[in-house]
Amino acid sequence: MQLFSKVTSYLGVDIGTASVKIVELENYRGQAKLKSYGYADINTNILRGATNQNNQLIANYIKEVVKKSRIESRQAIAALPTFSVFTSIISLPPMPKKDLASAVKWEAKKFIPLPIEEMILDWKILNKKGVDKNVKDGKSAGASLGNLFSKDKENKGDKDKSEIEGENPSTGDQDDQGETKPPEEAKKTTTNDQVNMASKNTFGAKNYRILLTAAPKNLVARYLDIFKRTNINLLSLETEAFALSRSLMGNDMSSVMIVDVGSNNTDVCVIEQGVPILNRGIDTGGGVITKAIMNSMNVNIDRAEQFKRDFGLMMSGNRSVPNTIQNALNPIINEIKYVFDLYQKQGQGHIEKIILSGGSAFLPNLPKYLSELLSLPVIIGDPWDRIVYPMDLKPVLQEIGPRMAASIGLAMRDI
Repeated sequence: MQLFSKVTSYLGVDIGTASVKIVELENYRGQAKLKSYGYADINTNILRGATNQNNQLIANYIKEVVKKSRIESRQAIAALPTFSVFTSIISLPPMPKKDLASAVKWEAKKFIPLPIEEMILDWKILNKKGVDKNVKDGKSAGASLGNLFSKDKENKGDKDKSEIEGENPSTGDQDDQGETKPPEEAKKTTTNDQVNMASKNTFGAKNYRILLTAAPKNLVARYLDIFKRTNINLLSLETEAFALSRSLMGNDMSSVMIVDVGSNNTDVCVIEQGVPILNRGIDTGGGVITKAIMNSMNVNIDRAEQFKRDFGLMMSGNRSVPNTIQNALNPIINEIKYVFDLYQKQGQGHIEKIILSGGSAFLPNLPKYLSELLSLPVIIGDPWDRIVYPMDLKPVLQEIGPRMAASIGLAMRDI
């Protein structure tokens, strides 16, 4: 009988709109070492349709990947889809730290388009070096930033469990009707000068600069239900942006934009000092490019995929395929430009490079095309760069690397 055991390997589970990706990593002398990996394609409508039947189908896909890949660990970290998570930088005037939780909740009502009582909030105070780890705010520090569910907190009876079950725990003083009242400092009007000051500083400055993340409680409850059906212990839920930052950037503290081009969705996030401070997603991706080729050249999906892989954005030879792809990429490029403008308007400085990830990152000539268009270095991210793995697997792993970036980052979280 084993009286004491320490978890040394973790699963990163990325449930996308087109596939389920799982990576198992273990702690090997302080480094993340690959134990196993696998993925399975799924029907696009399964993730978006929150029904018991779809939950069971997703659970079955997870169990199938675990079985086929001979995955051993049953301790998992998963990511919530970007299109369902709200992220924003908010500014608050100086106040006692005990009042911050109430003020954050009050401020969150201004930008979250859903009733605040239906959301789970996580927040962190930022400073010039990213997260201020000297302040206990939101939920937990360090690796848990952006964490919207924690098994440890559920076991300790912390607020995660009550929020998911639909309770509305008090985060400040309440009036006679039970409504949370904002602290006096939160009622003050924030001027443009204060906002600009908050974007440059936090402690020692006039305002707090706070990263706020929010997700619907019913979405978190759905993920808990899915994993309950798999007999896998879900340790934590976080946002995809944090997982991508962890796997693609490591300790890189520069300002970087990550563009994750999936099959049906593209996520664009800006990472500053290792923290995702701006995150947006749009409903277009590699699948849209394939359909555009099918329609323009009157070919089936297999042929269109072959054209996409062979020609991409190469301008030599048959130009009809690159032209079609360029048109299909326009929404993604417009979104990248919009995020650029949004970031610069916040007075955050400049983005130094773009990192591509996702299944469509290997589209021929895509980095060069974007680099010339945006006047920035563009590279394809390598999420295996910080992972120990057998060298004979390198060709295979490099080919699927961008597709597995989020799941790798999730598995790295507690190692």
